[in-house]
Amino acid sequence: MQAVAIPQINERLEALPSDKLVVVYDFVSYLVDRETAQFPTEMSEAFQTMLASEAVLRRDWDLPEEDLAWADL
Repeated sequence: MQAVAIPQINERLEALPSDKLVVVYDFVSYLVDRETAQFPTEMSEAFQTMLASEAVLRRDWDLPEEDLAWADL
């Protein structure tokens, strides 16, 4: 894996539209939380992954089309 410096990351981030920045922020937050977490077990890691993905998935779940698709169930 090649080394990447923060200025290189910032340059790429500035080229993204704001809706993509939210996804990047969620992912970076997940990585930071995972690094600083004090939960050594597999169950805790799975739980952390679930929590980290919830915000990203919520954007898809909270669409009117999704409500319509699930309305009959």
